Amino acid sequence: MERKKVTIAELQQKKMAGEKITMMTAYDYPTGSLVDQAEIDTILVGDSLGMVMLGYDSTVPVTMDEMIHHCKAVSRGVHCSFIIGDMPFMSYQVSVEQAIENAGRFMKEGACDSVKLEGGSEMASVVKAIVTAGIPVCGHIGLTPQTATKLSGFKVQAKDAKSAQQLEKSAKDLEEAGAFMIVMECIPDLVAARITRELNIPTIGIGAGKDCDGQVLVYHDLVGLFERFTPKFVKQYINLSPQIKEALVQFKSDVEKGAFPGPEHIFTMKPEEAEKI
Repeated sequence: MERKKVTIAELQQKKMAGEKITMMTAYDYPTGSLVDQAEIDTILVGDSLGMVMLGYDSTVPVTMDEMIHHCKAVSRGVHCSFIIGDMPFMSYQVSVEQAIENAGRFMKEGACDSVKLEGGSEMASVVKAIVTAGIPVCGHIGLTPQTATKLSGFKVQAKDAKSAQQLEKSAKDLEEAGAFMIVMECIPDLVAARITRELNIPTIGIGAGKDCDGQVLVYHDLVGLFERFTPKFVKQYINLSPQIKEALVQFKSDVEKGAFPGPEHIFTMKPEEAEKI
């Protein structure tokens, strides 16, 4: 049976049925196409592209135009997976009006199915305004990379009872504001499990244990294309970097030795035509 476009209703049904939801990041046409062909439920065009694609030290420098550019590329390769565009730093914090306008760009220009933004209870009013404007919103709580400096770095969050209770309140406030799903990053598994039980909407974990309704990883971490560091929560399914570097070294050697291009890579003329030159 031909696969159809994944919908929010289907993601909700998966939670109700206890079926796990899959999410993977993608930042370009070929990756988006491969993730879609693998029948991953949802694709996050994450602002993590700032680090894995653009070479920034963090996600903070990423701009709206850069995000839209990559969303366009991904959407061209995706037919069925549900696409979520990640709103970059300062694209939704200045004013509700600006937040709605920028969220709209992800839908109109980036061809996304929804947007994601970071923050808990303090962002509930923004989430509500964007949802009221007709744009689905995925929340993101726990470790929020855009504000990692305020959190004293990339550290596990909600490690004590008080902060865990606040995180649970944030999750409930986002749900009440209209978020259709919430990403939870780098929090203890017991906290993530409790929040998942308390919410009616799906939770997606990244470093949040196995009891979330689904899981997400950064594509470049999963396939071994990002070498600067590997978070504890990452499972690397293949390590492509050494293979790619070996192929490049072999290409260099073949060119220098005259082994490439070989006869099978060359276009030739008929001898009688060559004589006319």
